[in-house]
Amino acid sequence: MRQYIPDTILAQGTCHDPDSTGAVIPPIHLATTFLRPPEGYSATGWSYSRYGYPGLEQPEATLKALEGAADCRLFSSGMSAMTAVMLALKPGAHCIFPIDMYHGMRTWLKRYAAHWGMRIEHVDMTDLDVVRAAVVPGTTAIVWAETPSNPHWYLYDLAALADIAHAAGARLVVDNTVATPLLTQPLAFGADIVVHSATKYLNGHSDVLAGAAMTAATNEFWERVCFNRDYHGGILGQFPAALLMRGMRTLHLRIERASESAMAIATACLDHPQVETVYYPGLPSHPGHALALRQMAGGFGGMVSIVVKGGLEAAERVMTRTRIWKPATSLGGVESLIERRAAIEGADSHVEPGLLRLSVGVEAVSDLIDDLKTALG
Repeated sequence: MRQYIPDTILAQGTCHDPDSTGAVIPPIHLATTFLRPPEGYSATGWSYSRYGYPGLEQPEATLKALEGAADCRLFSSGMSAMTAVMLALKPGAHCIFPIDMYHGMRTWLKRYAAHWGMRIEHVDMTDLDVVRAAVVPGTTAIVWAETPSNPHWYLYDLAALADIAHAAGARLVVDNTVATPLLTQPLAFGADIVVHSATKYLNGHSDVLAGAAMTAATNEFWERVCFNRDYHGGILGQFPAALLMRGMRTLHLRIERASESAMAIATACLDHPQVETVYYPGLPSHPGHALALRQMAGGFGGMVSIVVKGGLEAAERVMTRTRIWKPATSLGGVESLIERRAAIEGADSHVEPGLLRLSVGVEAVSDLIDDLKTALG
């Protein structure tokens, strides 16, 4: 079977209902239960919507094709997908996480991992020697990475991390929310599991809460992840699944536009007198730029962070002055968002008080730059 390029897969590869109605858009099935024969299992494979339903297979098949995965499962949120992976571990598992990472997952680890007997260690994942020193062969179960990391957009060497993890008998799990499979395919670099907050770029319209997990191999560990979705009630609902599929059909266009605009915005901020630091992997000044050139294809993503001179008060003042940039949490939508990340993460945040996280949307880049420059003063 021919392997189509991502643009074609997204536009129409799995988005039709040829056998039933001929519709070019897959239908929404609202049924929660399905007819069964006396022996209990239907030949259609559908039984009860907590395990799956017609209409879920289209977005799952699309993501599976984009990531080059053996299997895919959609969840009710990104956190649901991530915790399903963690809860597939056995008690006492040692897990290595980066220091710079999504704060929601960091909070879950801090609050709940100890209750499940897990030992969590955060390390500077940009330093491979530090990772090697932290891994305990036969004990470390997971090395968890983000690409790029939130909110400094550091690049972690996925191929090297996969080698380190596998040599110790561990799995490499990669949060690919920010890059999306259009810019990075972690499984191709040796990752075992990929997770997404599909709420972000995959949906792209800030109207769906969803998550995804994909695997390089359908093994016993993956079966436990799937079990966790089915029996913890974490499956994505019918309407959100349809909205997610609709959003993904323009993912390639949105990623291209956001990446181009983010590069222009990051460049414009470099020499601004009120900006202390710019974090964007597309800039040669970014510490992960060389790795980004090897690990990302087709752009560097739509996320930029700037550190404003004057710290907390100056950063908050900028947020009150923007008109196009909207002060809100989340990322990956068509609208551009701005937030002071340390305020969202709370007292234990390692983020600079003056750091503003910018999620670049699809507005005219000249308007975005003018609005930001005016707010900076």
